[in-house]
Amino acid sequence: MKRLKNYLLGMEPNSTTYKEIYEGEMVIPAGVNTEYHYDSTYWNEGISYRYERTNKFELDKPTITIQIPIERLGVRACNTASADYILRSFKFYIDKLNEDNYNRKRQDKENGMYYLYHPNGKVLLRNTAYFKHVNQKYYNLIKGNIISAPDDMTEIPSIQCICLMLQVQLPYKKLRKTIQMLTKDLPDMVEKFVADFDLNELEKATQLYQKQEDIRVWLHHSEYCAFIANGSILPRLKGTDLPLVSAIPFQSNKEDEIEIYGVKGMGIKRGVTVITGGGYSGKSTLLDAINAGVYHHRAGDGREFVITDQTAIKVSAEDGRSIKNVNISPFIKWIPNGDACNFSTEHASGSTSQAANIMEAVNTGSKLLLIDEDKSATNFMIRDRVMKELIEKEPITPFTDRVNELHDRAGVSTILVIGGSGEYLTIANKIYMMQDYRIHDVTKRAKAICNQYNIHQEDILPSKWHYFRKLKKEGFTPYPDGSSLEELKVSDMGFIIIGDERVDVRMLHNIASIPQLTAIAFILRRLELENNSNFIDLKEEVDMLLKRIEEDGLDSVYSSYFTQCGRWMDLPRVYEILAVLYRMRYVSFVLDIGE
Repeated sequence: MKRLKNYLLGMEPNSTTYKEIYEGEMVIPAGVNTEYHYDSTYWNEGISYRYERTNKFELDKPTITIQIPIERLGVRACNTASADYILRSFKFYIDKLNEDNYNRKRQDKENGMYYLYHPNGKVLLRNTAYFKHVNQKYYNLIKGNIISAPDDMTEIPSIQCICLMLQVQLPYKKLRKTIQMLTKDLPDMVEKFVADFDLNELEKATQLYQKQEDIRVWLHHSEYCAFIANGSILPRLKGTDLPLVSAIPFQSNKEDEIEIYGVKGMGIKRGVTVITGGGYSGKSTLLDAINAGVYHHRAGDGREFVITDQTAIKVSAEDGRSIKNVNISPFIKWIPNGDACNFSTEHASGSTSQAANIMEAVNTGSKLLLIDEDKSATNFMIRDRVMKELIEKEPITPFTDRVNELHDRAGVSTILVIGGSGEYLTIANKIYMMQDYRIHDVTKRAKAICNQYNIHQEDILPSKWHYFRKLKKEGFTPYPDGSSLEELKVSDMGFIIIGDERVDVRMLHNIASIPQLTAIAFILRRLELENNSNFIDLKEEVDMLLKRIEEDGLDSVYSSYFTQCGRWMDLPRVYEILAVLYRMRYVSFVLDIGE
């Protein structure tokens, strides 16, 4: 910190570029052989602070990665759960800094502010908290920026650290306060955080995560596709990801209660499951919780033991989306002036978009579809007997006629929320009713009613569910047409702009956060830049890139060049990365559906 303070003291009082602290120039004097080293990492009591420019327009808002040796905290398990807990624990100390620094009469830019990412309830790999081997300080500071260093630096050891990323808004033209914030207040608070660190609570967080992992593995090898623990709080506080503390805790019906590793709750079996009930009964809330169960959740979230098949995807109608080279023939028999076996459109209808969403999910590897009737195209979901008799020339094969085949032939289960149609009752394996926010098994009663009204499913010819697509390289680029400069933007409203593409992702229900959307944008850019083949196997390329990210860290795909992208990133699933790519309008694919 002495070297950092020296740079700051040597700046012009009105400096706003802070060039010296980003460059970190150090000198080893030796006459004509003077050496210059550059290192923007600064040290305090064995803890390092690495400074980076956030982007070219925010030079007064550096990104600082605090690298704390794990031995200082007593951490043994260097995993996602530990990093998540440490980040959440660190929040209290940054909030305290801001509380002490706050002046309601001044804006952040004038007063100064510390920014730490506050994650939602999901436990994810992030670029804001991760473990990494960090090289230790290799020099001795003599005075100012003059140092001495060994001739052979290959023996400088590296140690495992927890890396916490934050940003600091430096107060405008207030150098003395900047020095106080960076060289005194922040290091002192980090030392307090280390001194106060609670290993017992860390152990609880890692044990919770391990039990969640065990349940997820158990589900994968079982006849169940989802598990909801008794006592779970499913509703969210309006407008937030926080649990609604006044909500009625979930309680399994007795027939479907199971116990996994000491946790009792309701198991939903693979196949076709219908959740029904009156308005405001909690059925959509239950489906949303099941959808969120593809991710682990922190203690206190309320959904800690809502665990869902890792490949689950929530699909819906998506009017206006772009579709490129998808076989939608299982649901659409023919298209006027088009080809249902190799369908493309710039502006899909509700039915064709939902058909494409399902086919893409299946061919991405999903084994569980989550569908809410309220967010679906009615003519895609159902067509009752009367309408079938009245409309003889109908190109749409409704989902009711295919949902069992989808499970029997493709191994893909479906959980549906249905409130207005009885067509699904006859074909469902299990039927649950939500009433007053409590779940009941009404399968026998529903089947008896179906028999009374003679509701039955028609026999249809089986369809082909799997196809193979390769992306054409042409049009897959971060460079707008005719430009030598890349373009990449992420909007909080649910859009990614990359090259000439403006991708609407508002109907991708499994994207967990804006930082996850930011990560998807940077991952897509990396895919575009790295692939020069004429035809690209996307699933293979995304899997390989995600594997490299696990090894090199999520921040390895980040670039400060793009000023309209956030700095925080959460790791996405392969399914969401591909889903965003599939909505691009200037790409095309080669499709093979086989014989």
